[in-house]
Amino acid sequence: MKTGFTASRPARIAGMAAVALIVTACAVSPTGRKQLTLISDGQMTTMGAQAFTDIQKQEPIEKDAAIVGYVQCIADALIALPEVREMQPDWEVTVFTSDTVNAFALPGGKIGVYTGLLSVAENPSQLAAVMGHEVAHVLARHGNERVSQQLAVGETMGLIEGWLSSGGGGGTGQQAAMALLGVGAKVGILLPFSRAHESEADAIGKTLMAKAGFDPRESVTLWQNMGRAGNGGPPEFLSTHPSHDTRIRDLQAGMDVAMALYEESRATGRTSQCKRP
Repeated sequence: MKTGFTASRPARIAGMAAVALIVTACAVSPTGRKQLTLISDGQMTTMGAQAFTDIQKQEPIEKDAAIVGYVQCIADALIALPEVREMQPDWEVTVFTSDTVNAFALPGGKIGVYTGLLSVAENPSQLAAVMGHEVAHVLARHGNERVSQQLAVGETMGLIEGWLSSGGGGGTGQQAAMALLGVGAKVGILLPFSRAHESEADAIGKTLMAKAGFDPRESVTLWQNMGRAGNGGPPEFLSTHPSHDTRIRDLQAGMDVAMALYEESRATGRTSQCKRP
């Protein structure tokens, strides 16, 4: 008589199918890091669009044309880069009136910036450092990777499918989906990007801002400003990120390459024309 557990044939087939799905869903990030991406780009775009619409309904939208134009100018410089346009040709930018020191980007080309960030990002290059970081999350498919990781351990897909089928509309599914996309606690349950994602977004974002004609050295100053804004503790934007010292050390370590890209951009006439209001 045999003892122990023996899986049924259907269970073995299901298990083999799951393994096959995971194997075929492997991807590589822009830095060469292996990723698990189980969700289609189309599904991620739908999630991003619905989350962005929900946020626009919940948050007051800035009406000052000078402020909106300033943020849009920086976004346009980043969006014009070939690698950004290849991922998503059309991007939508909304500025929210809030003291929150934060910004985000969502799959499908959605960028949100809170006016509170302008009190810490003192010039166009510093704001480009934050926006480049957020766009980098989208380019590196960090949202997809995080959703896929959650699918491997929970019932996330049920929440997402329920939210998508209802067109958003609030509730637990909406909060979970927003969290998975990286939107902060103010509009949903905060499920942080991993520190690996944050460090990768820093590296990619620094490259993007340099190519777009923004001084990458200002990325270091920006994070120093962020630290001071937190009065000894991290502000909301940094609450899930690597420590200040680690982040600054990493940014400085690759500065030579970023500066070379910046000088090359300037030589070809790609320089920031954005004026802070």
